[in-house]
Amino acid sequence: MKVTGAVPPFLPLCQRLLPSRLADLSVALLKATALEIAILAGHLLLYPSGITQERRTAPALPSQDDPDTAQLPTETKPPVVLLHGFIDNRSVFVLLRRSLAQHGRQQVESLNYSPLTCDIRSAAELLGRHIEEICARTGSRQVDVVGHSLGGLIARYYVQCLGGDLRVRTLVTLGTPHSGTRVVPLANAHPIVRQMRPGSEVLEELTRPAPGCRTHFVSFWSDLDHLMDPLETACVDHPDLMVQNVRVSGIGHLALPVHPAVATGIRQALDTDRTGAEAAAQADGLTVA
Repeated sequence: MKVTGAVPPFLPLCQRLLPSRLADLSVALLKATALEIAILAGHLLLYPSGITQERRTAPALPSQDDPDTAQLPTETKPPVVLLHGFIDNRSVFVLLRRSLAQHGRQQVESLNYSPLTCDIRSAAELLGRHIEEICARTGSRQVDVVGHSLGGLIARYYVQCLGGDLRVRTLVTLGTPHSGTRVVPLANAHPIVRQMRPGSEVLEELTRPAPGCRTHFVSFWSDLDHLMDPLETACVDHPDLMVQNVRVSGIGHLALPVHPAVATGIRQALDTDRTGAEAAAQADGLTVA
C-alpha cells in the first residue's frame, strides 16, 4: 500500500534549494500537514453529528435478493467496536465504518466516552460493559476493536488489566501513545493527558507481565505523527503480547482513521487468521510506504 497525493507546484524549488533527502522529507511534511488541516476542517463539520451515542440495534441479516449485499462475504465475522481519541467522538470513523461495511462487516459500532473522562481505567471499565452488551445482543463470543489515539490505550488497558482478552480477538490501534508522549506539555492540566505521559502509573501497569494474553495487537504508527513524541511510542513493545507494528509513511495523526490505504490495512489485520498474524509479526510486521 502506498500513500500518495498530488505533487505541489513548489516541489522543483524545494529540490533545488535543499539536499535531496531533506527536500523529500520537507515536501512529505508539507503534504501531510496540508492533509491534516483539510481533515481537521472536515471533521469539525462532522463533529456535531457524533456527539450523541448511536442507536443500538440487532444485526440485520443480508438479503439474498439485495444486489448491494450479494457480493459480500458470507462467513460470520465478529462485531467491530470503534473507539475515538481524546476530545473527539464517533464521527471520526465515518469513512472507516463505510469501508468496513462495504467489505462484509455487518456489525460495526462506536462508543462515545465523555470528553470530561479523567481516568483511563474508568473508561476501560465502560468499554468492557459496552462489549459485554454487544456480545449479549449479537450472540457473538468475541469482538474486534479499533482505537484511535487515546482510544487504543483505553482498549489496551481493558485487554491487559481487566480480562478483556477473553472478549477482544484483535485490537487495532492507530497513533496510540503506548509508551507515552511528551508532546504539548501545557495539556498536563487534564488528568487523562498526564496518564498518557511516559512513566505514568497507567503506562507502568501496561508494562507488567501479561502471560497468556489471547488478544492479537496490530499497531499502526506514522512517521509524520505530530502528536507522538517520540514517534516510536505508537508501537506496542511487550514480550508477552502478540504484536504486529505497522509503519505508515506520508500522513499524520488525524489521517490515520480516515485514509483509504490505512482502512485497507485495518481490514487486512481484522481478516487475517491468528497463525498468519503471528507470522507477520515475527517478520517485523507490514510496512505501508
